[in-house]
Amino acid sequence: MPGVGLHGSLLVAGTTSDAGKSALVAGVCRWLARRGVAVAPFKAQNMSNNSVVTADGGEIGRAQAMQAQACGLEPSVAFNPVLLKPGSDRSSQVVVLGRVDGTVSARSYRDRKAALLDVVTDTLAELRGRYDVVVCEGAGSPAEINLRATDIANMGLAQAADLPVVVVGDIDRGGVLAHLFGTVAVLDRADQARVAGFVVNKFRGDPSLLTPGLDQLLALTGRPTLGVVPWADRLWLDAEDSLAAVADGVLGRPAAPLGEQWLRVAVVRLPRMSNSTDAEALACEPGVAVRYVSEPSRLVDADLVLLPGSKSTVSDLGWLRRTGLADAVAAHARAGRPVLGICGGYQMLGRRITDPHGVEGGSVDGLGLLDLEVDFAPDKHLGRPTGTAWDEPVRGYEIHHGRVVRSTDPPLLGATTGPDAGSDAGPVVGTHWHGLLENDGFRRALLRRAADLAGRSGFVAAPDTDFAAERSAQLDLLGDLVERHLDTAALDHLIAHGPPPGLPTVHTHLAAPC
Repeated sequence: MPGVGLHGSLLVAGTTSDAGKSALVAGVCRWLARRGVAVAPFKAQNMSNNSVVTADGGEIGRAQAMQAQACGLEPSVAFNPVLLKPGSDRSSQVVVLGRVDGTVSARSYRDRKAALLDVVTDTLAELRGRYDVVVCEGAGSPAEINLRATDIANMGLAQAADLPVVVVGDIDRGGVLAHLFGTVAVLDRADQARVAGFVVNKFRGDPSLLTPGLDQLLALTGRPTLGVVPWADRLWLDAEDSLAAVADGVLGRPAAPLGEQWLRVAVVRLPRMSNSTDAEALACEPGVAVRYVSEPSRLVDADLVLLPGSKSTVSDLGWLRRTGLADAVAAHARAGRPVLGICGGYQMLGRRITDPHGVEGGSVDGLGLLDLEVDFAPDKHLGRPTGTAWDEPVRGYEIHHGRVVRSTDPPLLGATTGPDAGSDAGPVVGTHWHGLLENDGFRRALLRRAADLAGRSGFVAAPDTDFAAERSAQLDLLGDLVERHLDTAALDHLIAHGPPPGLPTVHTHLAAPC
Protein backbone atom coordinates (compact mmCIF):
# COMPACT_ATOMS: atom_id res chain seq x y z
CA MET A 1 0.00 0.00 0.00
CA PRO A 2 1.46 3.41 -0.88
CA GLY A 3 2.65 5.43 2.09
CA VAL A 4 2.19 8.89 0.56
CA GLY A 5 -0.38 10.77 2.62
CA LEU A 6 0.54 9.12 5.90
CA HIS A 7 1.15 11.61 8.71
CA GLY A 8 1.87 11.15 12.40
CA SER A 9 4.37 9.83 14.92
CA LEU A 10 5.20 6.77 16.97
CA LEU A 11 7.36 6.02 20.02
CA VAL A 12 9.13 2.65 20.17
CA ALA A 13 9.91 1.78 23.80
CA GLY A 14 11.67 -1.32 25.08
CA THR A 15 11.43 -3.65 28.04
CA THR A 16 15.20 -3.28 28.56
CA SER A 17 18.26 -1.70 27.03
CA ASP A 18 19.25 -3.58 23.86
CA ALA A 19 15.75 -5.01 23.45
CA GLY A 20 15.82 -3.95 19.82
CA LYS A 21 14.48 -0.37 19.90
CA SER A 22 17.18 1.09 17.66
CA ALA A 23 16.90 -1.69 15.10
CA LEU A 24 13.09 -1.59 15.05
CA VAL A 25 13.06 2.18 14.59
CA ALA A 26 15.56 1.84 11.74
CA GLY A 27 13.45 -0.90 10.19
CA VAL A 28 10.23 1.10 10.42
CA CYS A 29 12.03 4.12 8.95
CA ARG A 30 13.39 2.06 6.05
CA TRP A 31 9.99 0.50 5.40
CA LEU A 32 8.31 3.90 5.34
CA ALA A 33 11.01 5.57 3.23
CA ARG A 34 10.72 2.82 0.60
CA ARG A 35 7.00 3.61 0.36
CA GLY A 36 7.68 7.26 -0.39
CA VAL A 37 6.99 8.62 3.10
CA ALA A 38 9.13 11.56 4.24
CA VAL A 39 10.27 10.08 7.56
CA ALA A 40 12.82 11.06 10.20
CA PRO A 41 14.12 9.39 13.38
CA PHE A 42 14.17 10.95 16.84
CA LYS A 43 15.65 9.99 20.18
CA ALA A 44 15.09 12.64 22.82
CA GLN A 45 17.85 11.45 25.12
CA ASN A 46 20.54 8.91 24.39
CA MET A 47 23.29 7.63 26.68
CA SER A 48 26.16 6.36 24.58
CA ASN A 49 29.83 6.88 23.84
CA ASN A 50 29.20 5.82 20.24
CA SER A 51 28.61 9.09 18.44
CA VAL A 52 29.10 10.80 15.10
CA VAL A 53 29.57 14.34 13.82
CA THR A 54 26.64 15.69 11.84
CA ALA A 55 26.59 17.79 8.70
CA ASP A 56 25.45 20.73 10.84
CA GLY A 57 28.58 20.44 12.97
CA GLY A 58 27.20 18.78 16.10
CA GLU A 59 27.41 15.42 17.83
CA ILE A 60 24.66 12.78 18.14
CA GLY A 61 24.38 9.10 19.00
CA ARG A 62 25.53 6.76 16.28
CA ALA A 63 22.25 4.84 16.33
CA GLN A 64 20.40 7.97 15.22
CA ALA A 65 22.89 8.46 12.39
CA MET A 66 22.17 4.89 11.30
CA GLN A 67 18.41 5.54 11.51
CA ALA A 68 18.87 8.72 9.47
CA GLN A 69 20.58 6.67 6.77
CA ALA A 70 17.61 4.31 6.83
CA CYS A 71 15.46 7.36 6.01
CA GLY A 72 17.82 8.55 3.28
CA LEU A 73 18.84 11.58 5.36
CA GLU A 74 22.07 13.15 6.55
CA PRO A 75 22.50 12.97 10.35
CA SER A 76 21.24 16.07 12.18
CA VAL A 77 21.42 17.27 15.77
CA ALA A 78 17.61 17.45 15.66
CA PHE A 79 17.46 13.65 15.59
CA ASN A 80 19.09 13.36 19.06
CA PRO A 81 18.85 16.66 20.97
CA VAL A 82 20.25 15.32 24.26
CA LEU A 83 23.25 12.96 24.36
CA LEU A 84 24.84 11.76 27.60
CA LYS A 85 28.41 10.46 27.29
CA PRO A 86 29.45 8.54 30.43
CA GLY A 87 32.95 9.36 31.66
CA SER A 88 32.64 7.25 34.80
CA ASP A 89 30.02 5.24 36.68
CA ARG A 90 28.77 8.44 38.30
CA SER A 91 29.14 11.27 35.79
CA SER A 92 28.37 12.02 32.16
CA GLN A 93 29.14 14.78 29.72
CA VAL A 94 25.93 16.42 28.47
CA VAL A 95 25.62 17.28 24.78
CA VAL A 96 22.61 19.47 23.93
CA LEU A 97 21.72 20.06 20.29
CA GLY A 98 25.13 18.78 19.31
CA ARG A 99 27.28 20.85 21.69
CA VAL A 100 28.81 20.08 25.09
CA ASP A 101 26.80 21.69 27.89
CA GLY A 102 28.57 20.65 31.07
CA THR A 103 28.98 17.48 33.11
CA VAL A 104 26.37 16.00 35.43
CA SER A 105 25.97 13.28 38.01
CA ALA A 106 22.92 11.03 37.96
CA ARG A 107 21.41 13.11 40.77
CA SER A 108 22.24 16.56 39.42
CA TYR A 109 20.94 15.65 35.98
CA ARG A 110 17.43 15.29 37.39
CA ASP A 111 17.42 19.03 38.15
CA ARG A 112 18.18 19.85 34.49
CA LYS A 113 15.48 17.72 32.92
CA ALA A 114 12.63 20.23 33.16
CA ALA A 115 14.49 22.68 30.94
CA LEU A 116 15.64 19.89 28.63
CA LEU A 117 12.06 18.69 28.17
CA ASP A 118 11.31 22.01 26.49
CA VAL A 119 14.33 21.54 24.20
CA VAL A 120 13.21 18.02 23.35
CA THR A 121 9.55 18.83 22.66
CA ASP A 122 10.39 21.95 20.66
CA THR A 123 12.84 19.96 18.52
CA LEU A 124 10.34 17.16 17.96
CA ALA A 125 7.62 19.64 17.04
CA GLU A 126 9.93 21.20 14.47
CA LEU A 127 10.67 17.78 12.96
CA ARG A 128 6.99 16.91 12.81
CA GLY A 129 6.43 20.09 10.85
CA ARG A 130 9.10 19.13 8.30
CA TYR A 131 8.42 15.41 7.85
CA ASP A 132 5.32 13.30 7.28
CA VAL A 133 6.27 10.82 10.00
CA VAL A 134 8.71 10.93 12.91
CA VAL A 135 9.59 7.58 14.49
CA CYS A 136 10.83 8.10 18.05
CA GLU A 137 13.00 5.77 20.09
CA GLY A 138 12.72 5.52 23.87
CA ALA A 139 15.66 5.10 26.21
CA GLY A 140 16.23 2.14 28.50
CA SER A 141 12.78 1.10 29.67
CA PRO A 142 9.60 3.07 30.44
CA ALA A 143 9.14 0.81 33.46
CA GLU A 144 11.88 2.65 35.36
CA ILE A 145 9.21 4.21 37.55
CA ASN A 146 11.79 5.67 39.93
CA LEU A 147 12.73 8.03 37.07
CA ARG A 148 9.22 8.72 35.74
CA ALA A 149 8.74 12.10 37.43
CA THR A 150 11.55 13.66 35.38
CA ASP A 151 11.41 11.41 32.31
CA ILE A 152 11.97 13.13 28.96
CA ALA A 153 12.62 10.10 26.76
CA ASN A 154 9.87 7.53 27.34
CA MET A 155 6.37 8.07 28.73
CA GLY A 156 7.21 11.64 29.72
CA LEU A 157 7.89 12.39 26.07
CA ALA A 158 4.83 10.40 24.95
CA GLN A 159 2.58 12.47 27.20
CA ALA A 160 4.19 15.80 26.33
CA ALA A 161 4.10 15.16 22.57
CA ASP A 162 0.90 13.06 22.38
CA LEU A 163 2.58 9.92 21.02
CA PRO A 164 1.30 6.35 20.71
CA VAL A 165 3.71 3.75 22.10
CA VAL A 166 4.75 0.27 21.02
CA VAL A 167 6.86 -1.80 23.42
CA VAL A 168 9.47 -4.23 22.05
CA GLY A 169 10.93 -7.11 24.04
CA ASP A 170 13.87 -9.44 23.36
CA ILE A 171 12.71 -13.05 23.62
CA ASP A 172 16.28 -14.34 23.28
CA ARG A 173 16.95 -13.14 26.84
CA GLY A 174 14.04 -15.16 28.22
CA GLY A 175 11.01 -13.99 30.14
CA VAL A 176 9.73 -11.73 27.38
CA LEU A 177 6.01 -12.21 28.18
CA ALA A 178 6.58 -11.21 31.80
CA HIS A 179 8.69 -8.27 30.65
CA LEU A 180 5.98 -7.01 28.31
CA PHE A 181 3.18 -7.49 30.83
CA GLY A 182 5.20 -5.97 33.66
CA THR A 183 6.21 -2.94 31.62
CA VAL A 184 2.56 -2.01 31.17
CA ALA A 185 1.47 -3.04 34.65
CA VAL A 186 3.81 -0.74 36.57
CA LEU A 187 2.76 2.34 34.60
CA ASP A 188 0.04 4.65 35.87
CA ARG A 189 -3.32 4.77 34.11
CA ALA A 190 -2.51 7.74 31.86
CA ASP A 191 0.73 6.18 30.64
CA GLN A 192 -0.90 2.79 30.09
CA ALA A 193 -3.47 4.45 27.83
CA ARG A 194 -0.68 5.32 25.37
CA VAL A 195 0.74 1.78 25.08
CA ALA A 196 -1.05 0.30 22.08
CA GLY A 197 0.79 -2.94 21.40
CA PHE A 198 3.87 -5.11 21.58
CA VAL A 199 6.60 -6.47 19.30
CA VAL A 200 8.58 -9.61 20.14
CA ASN A 201 12.16 -9.48 18.85
CA LYS A 202 14.84 -12.11 18.07
CA PHE A 203 12.53 -15.14 17.99
CA ARG A 204 13.96 -18.56 17.08
CA GLY A 205 11.98 -21.73 16.53
CA ASP A 206 8.35 -22.62 15.84
CA PRO A 207 6.07 -19.55 16.04
CA SER A 208 3.06 -21.72 16.83
CA LEU A 209 4.58 -22.49 20.23
CA LEU A 210 4.56 -18.79 21.08
CA THR A 211 1.00 -18.11 19.95
CA PRO A 212 -0.74 -19.27 23.17
CA GLY A 213 1.47 -16.94 25.21
CA LEU A 214 0.65 -14.00 22.98
CA ASP A 215 -3.05 -14.82 23.22
CA GLN A 216 -2.78 -14.78 27.01
CA LEU A 217 -0.83 -11.52 26.91
CA LEU A 218 -3.70 -10.01 24.89
CA ALA A 219 -6.23 -11.33 27.41
CA LEU A 220 -4.22 -9.94 30.34
CA THR A 221 -3.47 -6.51 28.89
CA GLY A 222 -6.02 -5.91 26.14
CA ARG A 223 -3.16 -5.11 23.76
CA PRO A 224 -2.17 -7.08 20.65
CA THR A 225 1.28 -8.19 19.61
CA LEU A 226 1.87 -6.42 16.32
CA GLY A 227 4.53 -8.84 15.18
CA VAL A 228 7.20 -11.40 16.00
CA VAL A 229 10.54 -10.54 14.42
CA PRO A 230 12.74 -13.61 13.80
CA TRP A 231 16.37 -13.88 14.78
CA ALA A 232 18.60 -12.59 11.96
CA ASP A 233 22.27 -13.31 12.50
CA ARG A 234 23.24 -10.95 9.66
CA LEU A 235 22.23 -7.98 11.83
CA TRP A 236 25.20 -6.76 13.82
CA LEU A 237 26.45 -3.46 12.40
CA ASP A 238 25.97 -0.19 14.31
CA ALA A 239 24.78 -1.83 17.53
CA GLU A 240 23.78 0.80 20.11
CA ASP A 241 25.35 -1.34 22.82
CA SER A 242 28.95 -1.54 21.61
CA LEU A 243 29.28 -5.22 22.47
CA ALA A 244 25.71 -6.32 21.89
CA ALA A 245 26.55 -8.23 18.72
CA VAL A 246 29.67 -9.91 20.07
CA ALA A 247 29.43 -13.65 20.64
CA ASP A 248 32.40 -15.42 22.23
CA GLY A 249 34.47 -12.30 21.67
CA VAL A 250 34.06 -12.40 17.87
CA LEU A 251 32.69 -9.33 16.12
CA GLY A 252 30.33 -9.87 13.21
CA ARG A 253 30.05 -12.98 11.08
CA PRO A 254 33.49 -13.44 9.47
CA ALA A 255 33.53 -15.05 6.04
CA ALA A 256 36.12 -17.65 5.07
CA PRO A 257 39.50 -16.33 3.90
CA LEU A 258 40.26 -15.94 0.22
CA GLY A 259 43.79 -17.26 0.80
CA GLU A 260 45.21 -19.94 3.06
CA GLN A 261 45.40 -17.90 6.27
CA TRP A 262 43.22 -15.77 8.52
CA LEU A 263 44.27 -12.35 9.76
CA ARG A 264 43.57 -11.98 13.48
CA VAL A 265 42.67 -8.56 14.89
CA ALA A 266 42.51 -7.90 18.64
CA VAL A 267 40.49 -4.84 19.69
CA VAL A 268 41.31 -3.85 23.26
CA ARG A 269 38.06 -3.62 25.17
CA LEU A 270 38.63 -0.43 27.14
CA PRO A 271 36.29 0.22 30.09
CA ARG A 272 35.19 3.56 28.57
CA MET A 273 35.58 2.57 24.94
CA SER A 274 34.01 5.01 22.49
CA ASN A 275 33.10 4.57 18.84
CA SER A 276 33.68 0.84 19.02
CA THR A 277 32.01 0.71 15.61
CA ASP A 278 35.38 1.70 14.10
CA ALA A 279 36.28 -2.00 14.11
CA GLU A 280 33.17 -3.11 12.25
CA ALA A 281 34.52 -2.42 8.77
CA LEU A 282 37.43 -4.80 9.44
CA ALA A 283 34.96 -7.49 10.53
CA CYS A 284 33.20 -7.26 7.16
CA GLU A 285 36.34 -8.49 5.38
CA PRO A 286 36.67 -12.17 4.39
CA GLY A 287 39.32 -13.94 6.41
CA VAL A 288 39.57 -11.23 9.08
CA ALA A 289 38.67 -12.41 12.59
CA VAL A 290 38.05 -9.42 14.89
CA ARG A 291 37.90 -10.10 18.62
CA TYR A 292 37.52 -7.92 21.68
CA VAL A 293 40.15 -8.65 24.31
CA SER A 294 40.48 -7.59 27.93
CA GLU A 295 43.54 -9.47 29.19
CA PRO A 296 47.13 -9.87 27.92
CA SER A 297 47.11 -13.51 26.88
CA ARG A 298 44.63 -12.75 24.10
CA LEU A 299 47.25 -10.64 22.33
CA VAL A 300 49.75 -13.48 22.00
CA ASP A 301 48.42 -14.75 18.68
CA ALA A 302 47.02 -11.45 17.38
CA ASP A 303 48.34 -10.09 14.10
CA LEU A 304 46.98 -6.54 14.40
CA VAL A 305 46.17 -4.81 17.70
CA LEU A 306 43.64 -1.97 17.64
CA LEU A 307 43.45 0.54 20.50
CA PRO A 308 40.04 2.19 20.04
CA GLY A 309 38.70 5.54 21.16
CA SER A 310 37.98 6.29 24.80
CA LYS A 311 35.73 8.73 26.65
CA SER A 312 38.24 8.64 29.55
CA THR A 313 41.67 8.31 27.98
CA VAL A 314 43.72 8.86 31.13
CA SER A 315 41.62 6.46 33.21
CA ASP A 316 41.63 3.79 30.49
CA LEU A 317 45.40 4.13 30.09
CA GLY A 318 45.73 3.42 33.80
CA TRP A 319 43.54 0.34 33.32
CA LEU A 320 45.81 -0.84 30.48
CA ARG A 321 48.76 -0.69 32.85
CA ARG A 322 46.98 -2.40 35.77
CA THR A 323 45.85 -5.31 33.60
CA GLY A 324 49.23 -5.85 31.93
CA LEU A 325 47.77 -5.01 28.51
CA ALA A 326 50.04 -1.98 28.19
CA ASP A 327 53.12 -4.21 28.37
CA ALA A 328 51.53 -6.69 25.97
CA VAL A 329 50.77 -3.97 23.41
CA ALA A 330 54.32 -2.61 23.73
CA ALA A 331 55.81 -6.08 23.27
CA HIS A 332 53.64 -6.63 20.20
CA ALA A 333 54.95 -3.38 18.67
CA ARG A 334 58.58 -4.08 19.62
CA ALA A 335 58.30 -7.39 17.75
CA GLY A 336 57.52 -5.37 14.61
CA ARG A 337 53.86 -6.39 14.53
CA PRO A 338 51.23 -3.79 13.68
CA VAL A 339 49.35 -1.59 16.17
CA LEU A 340 46.64 0.91 15.19
CA GLY A 341 45.43 3.59 17.61
CA ILE A 342 42.28 5.61 16.97
CA CYS A 343 41.49 8.87 18.80
CA GLY A 344 41.99 8.10 22.52
CA GLY A 345 43.92 4.98 21.56
CA TYR A 346 46.15 7.15 19.37
CA GLN A 347 46.79 9.52 22.26
CA MET A 348 47.74 6.60 24.52
CA LEU A 349 50.47 5.55 22.07
CA GLY A 350 52.36 8.84 22.49
CA ARG A 351 54.97 9.92 25.02
CA ARG A 352 52.96 12.28 27.17
CA ILE A 353 49.36 13.44 27.78
CA THR A 354 49.04 16.73 29.62
CA ASP A 355 45.81 18.02 31.10
CA PRO A 356 46.32 21.65 32.15
CA HIS A 357 42.58 22.37 32.34
CA GLY A 358 41.58 19.29 34.32
CA VAL A 359 39.47 17.82 31.50
CA GLU A 360 40.26 14.28 32.64
CA GLY A 361 41.77 14.95 36.04
CA GLY A 362 45.51 14.74 35.43
CA SER A 363 48.53 14.34 33.17
CA VAL A 364 50.16 10.99 32.47
CA ASP A 365 52.94 9.35 30.48
CA GLY A 366 51.81 7.46 27.40
CA LEU A 367 53.06 4.13 26.09
CA GLY A 368 55.89 5.80 24.17
CA LEU A 369 55.29 3.88 20.94
CA LEU A 370 54.84 7.12 18.98
CA ASP A 371 56.91 10.28 19.35
CA LEU A 372 54.10 12.70 20.04
CA GLU A 373 52.67 14.78 22.88
CA VAL A 374 49.01 15.57 23.48
CA ASP A 375 47.37 18.41 25.41
CA PHE A 376 43.73 18.27 26.50
CA ALA A 377 41.84 21.44 25.61
CA PRO A 378 38.67 22.48 27.44
CA ASP A 379 36.69 22.68 24.18
CA LYS A 380 35.86 19.56 22.21
CA HIS A 381 36.99 19.48 18.59
CA LEU A 382 34.36 18.24 16.13
CA GLY A 383 35.01 17.84 12.42
CA ARG A 384 34.33 15.86 9.26
CA PRO A 385 37.68 16.07 7.44
CA THR A 386 38.80 14.63 4.11
CA GLY A 387 42.29 13.88 2.83
CA THR A 388 44.53 11.11 1.54
CA ALA A 389 46.28 8.26 3.32
CA TRP A 390 48.61 5.80 1.60
CA ASP A 391 47.58 7.37 -1.72
CA GLU A 392 43.91 6.58 -1.06
CA PRO A 393 41.19 9.25 -0.72
CA VAL A 394 39.74 9.14 2.80
CA ARG A 395 37.15 10.85 4.91
CA GLY A 396 36.24 10.52 8.59
CA TYR A 397 35.05 12.44 11.62
CA GLU A 398 36.76 13.83 14.70
CA ILE A 399 35.48 14.03 18.29
CA HIS A 400 38.22 14.79 20.82
CA HIS A 401 39.53 17.14 23.49
CA GLY A 402 43.15 16.10 22.96
CA ARG A 403 45.31 18.04 20.52
CA VAL A 404 48.67 16.82 19.24
CA VAL A 405 51.10 19.62 20.11
CA ARG A 406 54.32 17.88 19.00
CA SER A 407 55.06 14.96 16.71
CA THR A 408 58.16 13.81 14.84
CA ASP A 409 56.58 10.73 13.30
CA PRO A 410 55.83 10.67 9.57
CA PRO A 411 52.24 11.84 8.95
CA LEU A 412 49.58 9.30 8.09
CA LEU A 413 47.28 11.73 6.31
CA GLY A 414 49.26 13.11 3.41
CA ALA A 415 46.80 15.86 2.43
CA THR A 416 46.57 17.18 6.00
CA THR A 417 49.08 19.63 7.41
CA GLY A 418 49.96 20.25 11.04
CA PRO A 419 50.49 17.98 14.04
CA ASP A 420 47.04 16.35 13.83
CA ALA A 421 47.86 14.62 10.54
CA GLY A 422 48.15 11.28 12.33
CA SER A 423 51.26 9.12 12.64
CA ASP A 424 52.75 6.43 10.44
CA ALA A 425 55.72 5.02 12.34
CA GLY A 426 56.14 1.70 10.59
CA PRO A 427 54.28 -0.97 12.53
CA VAL A 428 52.61 1.63 14.80
CA VAL A 429 49.99 3.86 13.19
CA GLY A 430 47.67 6.39 14.79
CA THR A 431 44.89 8.81 13.86
CA HIS A 432 42.28 11.02 15.48
CA TRP A 433 39.86 10.17 12.67
CA HIS A 434 36.95 7.87 13.43
CA GLY A 435 35.49 6.17 10.38
CA LEU A 436 38.85 5.95 8.63
CA LEU A 437 38.49 2.18 8.25
CA GLU A 438 35.20 2.65 6.41
CA ASN A 439 37.22 3.87 3.42
CA ASP A 440 37.56 0.71 1.33
CA GLY A 441 40.88 1.47 -0.36
CA PHE A 442 42.62 2.51 2.85
CA ARG A 443 41.25 -0.50 4.73
CA ARG A 444 42.58 -2.89 2.08
CA ALA A 445 45.99 -1.20 2.23
CA LEU A 446 46.01 -1.55 6.03
CA LEU A 447 45.17 -5.24 5.81
CA ARG A 448 47.92 -5.89 3.30
CA ARG A 449 50.46 -4.05 5.43
CA ALA A 450 49.30 -5.81 8.61
CA ALA A 451 49.57 -9.22 6.92
CA ASP A 452 53.09 -8.46 5.68
CA LEU A 453 54.28 -7.24 9.10
CA ALA A 454 52.68 -10.22 10.87
CA GLY A 455 54.14 -12.75 8.45
CA ARG A 456 50.73 -13.84 7.13
CA SER A 457 51.83 -14.45 3.55
CA GLY A 458 48.82 -16.73 3.03
CA PHE A 459 46.30 -13.97 3.76
CA VAL A 460 44.67 -12.34 0.74
CA ALA A 461 42.82 -9.03 1.12
CA ALA A 462 39.50 -9.06 -0.70
CA PRO A 463 39.53 -6.65 -3.66
CA ASP A 464 35.84 -5.77 -3.63
CA THR A 465 34.45 -5.43 -0.09
CA ASP A 466 32.13 -2.40 -0.09
CA PHE A 467 31.43 -1.34 3.47
CA ALA A 468 28.81 1.26 2.55
CA ALA A 469 26.94 -1.41 0.61
CA GLU A 470 27.16 -3.79 3.57
CA ARG A 471 25.59 -1.18 5.85
CA SER A 472 22.88 -0.37 3.31
CA ALA A 473 22.06 -4.06 2.91
CA GLN A 474 21.53 -4.39 6.65
CA LEU A 475 19.15 -1.44 6.62
CA ASP A 476 17.23 -3.08 3.78
CA LEU A 477 17.06 -6.29 5.80
CA LEU A 478 15.60 -4.37 8.75
CA GLY A 479 12.98 -2.87 6.44
CA ASP A 480 12.20 -6.33 5.06
CA LEU A 481 11.71 -7.74 8.57
CA VAL A 482 9.23 -5.00 9.41
CA GLU A 483 7.34 -5.47 6.14
CA ARG A 484 7.15 -9.25 6.42
CA HIS A 485 6.66 -9.84 10.12
CA LEU A 486 4.76 -6.87 11.55
CA ASP A 487 1.12 -5.93 11.13
CA THR A 488 1.93 -2.97 8.91
CA ALA A 489 -1.69 -1.92 8.50
CA ALA A 490 -1.97 -1.66 12.28
CA LEU A 491 1.28 0.35 12.36
CA ASP A 492 -0.06 2.75 9.74
CA HIS A 493 -3.26 3.25 11.74
CA LEU A 494 -1.36 3.75 14.98
CA ILE A 495 0.97 6.33 13.43
CA ALA A 496 -1.90 8.24 11.86
CA HIS A 497 -4.53 8.02 14.62
CA GLY A 498 -2.70 7.33 17.88
CA PRO A 499 -3.63 4.68 20.47
CA PRO A 500 -7.18 3.36 20.26
CA PRO A 501 -9.55 4.78 22.85
CA GLY A 502 -10.68 2.62 25.74
CA LEU A 503 -7.54 0.52 26.20
CA PRO A 504 -7.97 -1.32 29.50
CA THR A 505 -5.90 -0.52 32.55
CA VAL A 506 -3.87 -3.41 33.91
CA HIS A 507 -4.75 -3.26 37.59
CA THR A 508 -1.93 -3.38 40.10
CA HIS A 509 -1.34 -1.50 43.33
CA LEU A 510 0.26 1.21 41.14
CA ALA A 511 -2.54 1.36 38.60
CA ALA A 512 -5.59 0.56 40.72
CA PRO A 513 -9.01 1.93 39.82
CA CYS A 514 -10.19 4.99 41.74
